[in-house]
Amino acid sequence: MIVGVPKEIKNNEYRVALTPGGAGMLAQEGHKVLVEAGAGEGSGFTDEEYVREGAEIIALAGEVWGRSEMIMKVKEPLPSEYGYFREGLILFTYLHLAAAGDLTAQLTASKVTGIAYETIQLSGGGLPLLTPMSEVAGRMSVQVGAQFLERFYGGRGILLGGVPGVPPADVIILGGGIVGTNAAKIALGMGANVVMIERSADRMRYLDDVFGGRLRTLMSNPYNIASAVQKADLLIGAVLIPGARAPRLVTEAMVKTMKPGSVIVDVAVDQGGTIETVDRVTTHSDPTYIKHGVLHYAVANMPGAVPRTSTLALTNATLPYALELAGKGFAAAVTGNPVLLPGVNTYGGMVTHAAVAESVGLPVAELADLLP
Repeated sequence: MIVGVPKEIKNNEYRVALTPGGAGMLAQEGHKVLVEAGAGEGSGFTDEEYVREGAEIIALAGEVWGRSEMIMKVKEPLPSEYGYFREGLILFTYLHLAAAGDLTAQLTASKVTGIAYETIQLSGGGLPLLTPMSEVAGRMSVQVGAQFLERFYGGRGILLGGVPGVPPADVIILGGGIVGTNAAKIALGMGANVVMIERSADRMRYLDDVFGGRLRTLMSNPYNIASAVQKADLLIGAVLIPGARAPRLVTEAMVKTMKPGSVIVDVAVDQGGTIETVDRVTTHSDPTYIKHGVLHYAVANMPGAVPRTSTLALTNATLPYALELAGKGFAAAVTGNPVLLPGVNTYGGMVTHAAVAESVGLPVAELADLLP
């Protein structure tokens, strides 16, 4: 198979979908790897390293897209890349289609085979290709939240961990999954007072054991959420439903009760956001806006700010699936691997993931009925 790796073009996105080592493994299996010039530079990988591992460096993005049978990316294609879509092309990347109706329409109209990292799912419900970036984003959410609580950035002027004689900041985390758990690790490590809101009693028991009682947990319901949000210095949205739009748990009325200069970091913004006042996606170059006196951080590619760590973590997880797709071909790979199968979001001009279809208002088709 011919595998292409274009350079990411999203604002301040420095990750790359394949390391030189990964390119070498594909090349050793007899596949051809095309890498756009400079694609790895943001993560610290030179074109020369890719060449040494057997990849071919291509100057133009259009040529990478045009010659490849499978495109590997990190972030979803932007409108300037829609013109590269064509029937039968395999696109293997984060898609987040639940909040991207236009992209979904373009993929189906062009009959692109869209395989989303975030919906590849283990039998127990785990999301192996989303987990590493959720770990990064969860830890970063506290790091950036602490920064924007500084007065210089428009925050309340609070040190997250306080000092002797001065109380620490109140950090409220919505969701006890991978993002929320990693956020809690960092917030507690920095000395903050941390409350996590979660809907699963079993998950709360687990987290109580893991954190030795240092983490306070609350059952997720409108009353508890409203009470906690009002007290928050830093509010972190960390709720995910695989493939679907994130539920809006924090209303605008709740945000209006927050203290001036408090900070919201909605990690779920790429799935539509879990906080009602997160009504736009921001970028690393312009990361925040103020609404009702509260600083909102809504960057959809948070891990792109730490690309070396993020690229290595991501490609550790994605490479085995890329090798399987390239080695077996699309149909044999997805029908033979029940973990890979739910990753297919679009195929043959149809949406093939039920949660995505419901979110964008399109009919869903069974992939098995579409395969030759």
